[in-house]
Amino acid sequence: MLFTRIDFERPGKQQGFLQVPYSHNLGGWANVMIPCTVVKGGEGPTALVLGGNHGDEYQGQVAAMKLARELTPEMVAGRIILIPSLNFPAAKAATRLSPLDGMNMNRAFPGQPEGPVTSQIAHFLTNTLFPMSDVIIDIHSGGRSMDFVPCSHMHLVPDKPQRERMLKAMLAWGTDFCFLYADIAGSGLLPVEAENQGKTVVTTELGGGEGVPASVHRIAQSGLKNVLIHVGVLKGTETTREGQGKSASVLVQALHRDDYLLAPESGIFEIAFDLGAEVKPGDTVGYIHDLERPDRTPEPIVAKTAGYLVCCRVPCLTNQGDCVAVIAAPMSVDEALQA
Repeated sequence: MLFTRIDFERPGKQQGFLQVPYSHNLGGWANVMIPCTVVKGGEGPTALVLGGNHGDEYQGQVAAMKLARELTPEMVAGRIILIPSLNFPAAKAATRLSPLDGMNMNRAFPGQPEGPVTSQIAHFLTNTLFPMSDVIIDIHSGGRSMDFVPCSHMHLVPDKPQRERMLKAMLAWGTDFCFLYADIAGSGLLPVEAENQGKTVVTTELGGGEGVPASVHRIAQSGLKNVLIHVGVLKGTETTREGQGKSASVLVQALHRDDYLLAPESGIFEIAFDLGAEVKPGDTVGYIHDLERPDRTPEPIVAKTAGYLVCCRVPCLTNQGDCVAVIAAPMSVDEALQA
């Protein structure tokens, strides 16, 4: 069972580890050591900041590490818990899934106390860290598989007051697009477990691919701080897009399976639109080229819905069933609150 020497109730700043028992061929009494920083100031809410849910997504890991080094108790009204690389084995291996047990951290909840490493981490969050937290921030990107227009995003939770808190916090990230999404690839998600516990949950998809542009790092770091200020746990003045001379964020939704386009066959994927472009039903957003039959006409990937291309596959080599594009339709804030 996961163990830690961190005292989450102690005022001040602590830097320690979440220790997960793990045996391997050259270590019978080994532990996976997951770095964790806790900064507790005066009275206020608790925010849990998570990067590296998937190991090959580094924007959040960098943002959380920088903030962990910067924070002092005097800057915090309440408590901030930072775990920069939640799926630590995957982060070290630059993989989406844990190399220790093959599990996807974002499909491992609620977890098991005596299960594989990933399951033990999920169990600790579900039963220890989520209950003590008011706000859960889970920072994602597309990793090596997908590229997104940088966006904060959330689920449309059924509880309306919770949804309104989440929507305001999502908008506080300040991204050009804010994305309401659905789950088409299984259950056991970290955000869903936190939502089911009534928490204010903010997630992101900040770009993707192997490299991270400086502009995306800036969005990750400035947005994280602004959300923490917005929810009242980090002292400071909240910034707004209007105050920066920017137009309002474009709120978009992909809530139906038809919004997620899957490759009908394997081959080389060619995207035909730029990220953020508007498409309409019937538009060919990409093609699958047959490696073995270059004489064949490429298989078109056709949009079934209208909206913005918010995400596309990064590796050109594609297997049948891979998601290659996501189309998200515009939605107003009032529609999101009432849907």
